[in-house]
Amino acid sequence: MNAQPVEDGADMWAAFPAEDPVPADAPWEEPIPLQQRRQLPGFPVQKFPAWLRNFTAAVAEETQTPVDLAGCVALAVLATAAGGRAVVHVRGRWREPTNLYTVCALPPGNRKSAVFAAMSDPLFDAEKKLKERAAPTIIEAALTARLAREAADKAATKAAGATGGGRDQLISEAVGMAQQAEALRTPAEPQLLADDATPETITSLMAEQGGRIAVMSAEGEIFDIIAGRYSGAPNMGPFLAGHAGDRLRVNRQTRKEYIDHPALTMGLSVQPTVLDGMAKIKGAKGRGLLGRFLYSLPESLLGRRKILPDPVPDEVAATYHHNVVALTLALADWTDPAVLQLTPDADSVIQEFQGRIEPKLAARGGSLGHVADWASKLTGAVVRIAGLLHLAEHLDPEHHRPITASTVRAACAIGEYFAAHALAVFDRMGANETAERARSILDVLKANQWPEVSKRTLMVKLSRTEFPTAMDLDPALSLLEDHGYLRALPVIRTGTRGRPPSPRYLTHPRLTDRDT
Repeated sequence: MNAQPVEDGADMWAAFPAEDPVPADAPWEEPIPLQQRRQLPGFPVQKFPAWLRNFTAAVAEETQTPVDLAGCVALAVLATAAGGRAVVHVRGRWREPTNLYTVCALPPGNRKSAVFAAMSDPLFDAEKKLKERAAPTIIEAALTARLAREAADKAATKAAGATGGGRDQLISEAVGMAQQAEALRTPAEPQLLADDATPETITSLMAEQGGRIAVMSAEGEIFDIIAGRYSGAPNMGPFLAGHAGDRLRVNRQTRKEYIDHPALTMGLSVQPTVLDGMAKIKGAKGRGLLGRFLYSLPESLLGRRKILPDPVPDEVAATYHHNVVALTLALADWTDPAVLQLTPDADSVIQEFQGRIEPKLAARGGSLGHVADWASKLTGAVVRIAGLLHLAEHLDPEHHRPITASTVRAACAIGEYFAAHALAVFDRMGANETAERARSILDVLKANQWPEVSKRTLMVKLSRTEFPTAMDLDPALSLLEDHGYLRALPVIRTGTRGRPPSPRYLTHPRLTDRDT
C-alpha cells in the first residue's frame, strides 16, 4: 500500500527541517543515490473537512486507487466552485485567488476516469442548475438586444430615405440607437467546465464566464495542446495568466476585450511519462508553467487491490454532492469576489511557514534551490488551499468568518505533501537539468578522488558546454549537498583585496575509494 499520511498532531514542519550547516568533522552518512526514488508521503486527507474527507477516502476505497488521486481532484473541484469568486487577503496588498492547478500521475489501469467521474459529478449538476437559474435573464437580454437591433435598423432605413432639414436629426438618432443596440450583450449560458482545452477556447470561455473556467481531465492531452499541437508553437499565455490572475487580452473579430482577473482551474491526471514531456515544452520552465502545478506522484495499487472493496456509503455520497452544489451556487454570483480574511494567529502560521521555506530557496545550499520557481509559489499555494478548506468547512453564503490558524495548519500539511512530491517529479522530469549536471560533477569527483575540492577546480575540469559559468554549478552542487555527497566548508576571507577565495567542499569518503 502507499505511504500512510502523517498522523494528526505530528510535527507539521517535519518535511522542512531547519537548514543548520553540517559540521565539517561530523560523521558521514550513506549518500542518497541521485536516481533513487524518494520515499513519498501519502495525501493527508485527514486535513479535509469531515464531509470532504469521508467522500474522498470512500472513493479511493471503492475504486481501489491511491487516496492521492481523489484528494487532488477534490481540491480541483473546490477550486472550480470558488475560483474567480473568492480571494484570500493575507496582508497589505497581498491577495491570493482560490484557483489551483493540480496534476496526479498514475500508470494506465488505475481507474482515473472513475475517480474523476465520482468527484466531479456534482459540478455538472451545479452547472445545470446555474443554467436553469440564468435562463430567464438570458431570454430577456436576447429579446431586448433583438428588439434594439430591429429598432436601430428601422431608424437607419427611415434616415436613409429622409430628405430636407430633418435628415441630419434622423441620422443622429439612428446612430445613437445603433450604438445602444451594439452595447447590449446577451449573457452566455453558465459553464463551469471546458469541453475544449485549446488556448483560444479557454480564453473565450473565461471572457464569457466572468473570468473563470475549469479543465478537468483524466488524460494528459492538454500538455500536447499547450506545446502547440494545433498551432505549431507553444501558447502558454492563457495558462500562465489564468493561474496568476494577470490581465489577459481577448481578441474579438470586431473589438478587443480584457479579462482583468482570469481564474483558470486545472485538475488533471496523467501517465507518469507525460511528466517527462512537460519539461520538454519549449519555454515551460523559463516562463513558469512548470512552477504553477501542484504535483502528486503516488504509488500505484495495481496488483494489491481488493476484489470486493467497500462501496461509497449513500449518505456520504449524498452529503458530498449536496455540499459541492451548494458551495458552487452560493459563490456563482460573486463576480466581485468574496474577500476571505485571516485571523492574526492564522497570519502568524503563514509567516512561520514563509520563514521555513525562504532559506530553502537559496541557489547555494537550499534544498529547494534547484526547484525555486516552483517552491517560491508554495506559500501562495498554501494560502489558496487554506481558502478552499475554509469555504468547505463553512458553507456560509455570507463568508464573513475569518480563516483560522487550524485551517492554515491543515493547508500547510497539504503544502508539505505537494513539496515532497514536487521534488520527486522534478527529479524525474529533469526540468532544470540539475540532476544530469550533478551526475557530471560526480563523475569528475570519482575520477579525481579529491578529499576536498574548490569550485574553481571543478570549473577547470568540467565541460564549459554544460557549465558555461560558475553560477551554473550552484544548483548541482546544492543537490549533491542535499544528497550527502558534498559538505560545504566555511569561506575564510583573508582581508586582502583581490578575488575572493573560491568555495570549497569536502567530498564523501566513498568518492575517494577506488573499490566503490
